[in-house]
Amino acid sequence: MADVGEEVGNGLDESGGPADERHSVGIAGRALRWYERLLGSEPAFLPNATEAVWELAEHRYLYIEELPERAGHGLHTVFVDELDERVESISARGIEPASRETYGNGVRKVIYRDPDGNEIGFGGAPLE
Repeated sequence: MADVGEEVGNGLDESGGPADERHSVGIAGRALRWYERLLGSEPAFLPNATEAVWELAEHRYLYIEELPERAGHGLHTVFVDELDERVESISARGIEPASRETYGNGVRKVIYRDPDGNEIGFGGAPLE
């Protein structure tokens, strides 16, 4: 399996729609377990012995691939409806944020780092 690490292209497929996002990771088992805890589920499917795929929403996928030589350079942010609930559920599964940011317009971002150092952020709307 793999860990999240590297964003592919600009996040759009040839039609301008959302594409799958890949992150390169080091040790498969460690990464797989970490992402299962982060995302709160097992992968939707395992395309082969070195990849795992989660469906975040309809036609929106995140996949990790075991590529130790490229691990640790990924950056990915997912904007979610209920950011605070998401962070609480991730904490309940034993993963704490590496950092939190609030931008000038009030948009919030909570950042996690996988065991290889890849950054996975969850963004949320400003608090009302």
